[in-house]
Amino acid sequence: MRTLPGRLVLLGHPVEHSLSPRFQNAALRAAAFPLRYEAIDVAPADLPAVAAQLAAQGGAGNVTVPHKLAFAELCAERTPLAERAGAVNTFWTRADGGLVGDNTDVGGVHAAVHALLGVPPTRTRVTLLGAGGAAAAVCAAAESWRGDAMRCWSRRPAQARTLAHRFDGTVEPVLDLADAVRGATLIINATTLGMADDAFPVPFELLAPDAALLDLVYRRGETPWVRAARARGHRALDGLPMLLAQGALAFERWFGVAPDEHAMRQSLG
Repeated sequence: MRTLPGRLVLLGHPVEHSLSPRFQNAALRAAAFPLRYEAIDVAPADLPAVAAQLAAQGGAGNVTVPHKLAFAELCAERTPLAERAGAVNTFWTRADGGLVGDNTDVGGVHAAVHALLGVPPTRTRVTLLGAGGAAAAVCAAAESWRGDAMRCWSRRPAQARTLAHRFDGTVEPVLDLADAVRGATLIINATTLGMADDAFPVPFELLAPDAALLDLVYRRGETPWVRAARARGHRALDGLPMLLAQGALAFERWFGVAPDEHAMRQSLG
């Protein structure tokens, strides 16, 4: 087991909606580790100072929207997976005080897609919505999927082009939303749409009848998009399976032992 971190946190903005403290604290209690996982709302301008403070405290934790790309630049070391994604969602502190960044979101994506489809995507036409840190994890996961290049649409086209450049051959940027989702058999929402409102990332009239939908956003009782999709006969899943899977992987990175995943799931009711 690793030396226990001096502090265990989740950094985001906003962050009060997160379920991570609930299930991570359940895992800590089950393991009898004398730590508490806390969520900290950090404005983007304050992220470098907070990261430096955590490094001085021997801290570890997770990073969520909108900091995954920026936090990667603050790490003294990145794992190969974090380096490939260009985004960090899990970190800890080395003995010399440097921050190490990792990306357990990639494993979370694999778990969520398997929960939705039952098998890894094969000959699946995938459309990705968004081009931020969560989208980068989807792209890293998609490198092991077989099929056509994944189409990527973003409200920020320049970010989609940057992602496509990083994952050349895996990602194709598409400017028009209707073109991006046309004929897609798997659509993954990696935007924040639906997190704080009832907005649908894609109107249903644009979707193929057999399209499966994975919404990386999660809310209590599922997101409205997922509920509406299922009512229309689509296979649909929200981001909770991904959240739990990446959280379990993060716990193992911090402590060198697997968490009690049953305790984690039970904590969410």
